[in-house]
Amino acid sequence: MPLVRISIPASKGDAFAKAVSESVHDAMVATIDAPQTDRFQIVTEHAPGWLILDPTYLGVDRSADALIVHITLRAGRSDDKKRALYRTIAENLHARLGVRKQDIMIVLAENASIDWSFGNGEAQYAKD
Repeated sequence: MPLVRISIPASKGDAFAKAVSESVHDAMVATIDAPQTDRFQIVTEHAPGWLILDPTYLGVDRSADALIVHITLRAGRSDDKKRALYRTIAENLHARLGVRKQDIMIVLAENASIDWSFGNGEAQYAKD
């Protein structure tokens, strides 16, 4: 059950935001075994100046159209699956929306089963 936060420039609009959301979800289903019906996403648009990414960090040439995909998920995926996820998200966004691959920053944050509650004040993934 990944929780995805997507941060995009506000100038992009609703159709772009929805397409980014779909592209990221499709990549997770294809590469890290996320179930098709397991979709929890927060998409946030940021006014100019409020989505701050260093334009040349690590030699990557980012533009003002750069976006961030932050995925929180339970630990356990292999490094190969994570690399496939990064690659597939970038490929999907480039092919579907023309987003430059340099403009896509992806961060994974892993946690444990006890760290999730889907409601009712319970930790549904945690085994007692």
